[in-house]
Amino acid sequence: MTTTIMPEKAHHGRAVKRIRELLHIKQEVLADALNISQQSVSVLEGKEIIEPEQLEQIAKTLKVPVEAIKNFNEEGAVNIIANTFQDESSAYTYNYKCTFNPFDKWVEVAEENKKLYAALLKEKDEKIALLEKVLNEKKK
Repeated sequence: MTTTIMPEKAHHGRAVKRIRELLHIKQEVLADALNISQQSVSVLEGKEIIEPEQLEQIAKTLKVPVEAIKNFNEEGAVNIIANTFQDESSAYTYNYKCTFNPFDKWVEVAEENKKLYAALLKEKDEKIALLEKVLNEKKK
C-alpha cells in the first residue's frame, strides 16, 4: 500500500511575509504601495487565506505571480523571484556601476569642510575683535 503525501497548502499571509522578506521590502513600504497601514499589512500576514482581489494586488505590488503566494514553498519562491528579476532586469538598478572613485569624493568633501571650518573661525575672530573694540570704546 502506497500513501501519497499531499503538499501542505500555503498560508497566504506567511507566504506574503516571506516573499516580502526575500525581496527586502519592509511592511511600511508594502503598506504604502497598497494604500493601507503598516498594521493592516501585519494583519494580512497573519491570515491563512487572503481574498483573491487583494492577493492579486499584493502579487502585482511584489512583482511576483499570484501562484508564488498560493503555492508558496521556499525553494520555489526563490526560483520564481529570481526569474522575475532576470526577466525584468532593465527595470532595476542592481547592475549600477559607480563612475567615480568614492574615496576621491570623500577627500573633496573633507577639503571643503576644512575651508568652511576656516571661514567660520575667521568670522568668529572678526566678531570677537569687533566686540573688543566696542567694549574698549565704552570704557573710555
